[in-house]
Amino acid sequence: MEFIHNYISTLQITMDQLPRQLITDVIDLLQQARKKGNQVFILGNGGSASTASHFACDLAKNTRQEGLPHFRVIGLTDNMAMFSALANDGGYENVFSEQLASLVRPGDIVIAISASGNSKNVINAAEAAHRYEATVIGFTGFDGGRLGQLANINLHVNSNIIEHVEDIHLMLEHLIVKTIKEQAPPSVNVTTSLAQISAEIFGD
Repeated sequence: MEFIHNYISTLQITMDQLPRQLITDVIDLLQQARKKGNQVFILGNGGSASTASHFACDLAKNTRQEGLPHFRVIGLTDNMAMFSALANDGGYENVFSEQLASLVRPGDIVIAISASGNSKNVINAAEAAHRYEATVIGFTGFDGGRLGQLANINLHVNSNIIEHVEDIHLMLEHLIVKTIKEQAPPSVNVTTSLAQISAEIFGD
């Protein structure tokens, strides 16, 4: 019981430290991409790959509304034939950057998810995104790593507990998609949404 209490209470403290203005900035950027028809690429490894796939699905499907353009979303973890071919022939460090080289355009958005911020293939993708004049949004934890330095906006989870980092990354994608789904204006206050999600998780 004590472990359960500590896990939840520490998670709550970490959530309270989230950079709320930066979350608002990400929502604004995605709203702009939707209006302009820019593409959104999402990527990550392991648990972050799962979050990337979840994010791509939610952003593409759950935001659809009559009279509004659909998001043009591509999950770079999801084409396993392409993913494995690039890993086999060009090295695992290039599985994301090589996909971007074929698809990304100036003005697009690349959402890179990495708890450590130092996964080589994620870093290569962020660097490729900059070469093609795309905007990089980082989801990081720990000290932010190299991705935190490369990202135009870094949603940093201030925790060294990887489970908490991954928990909150998934929560952030739900918060972002839910806000967009409800047609929030270009500038939003995410305090209420964070409070609602906190109440749902912790029963406050």
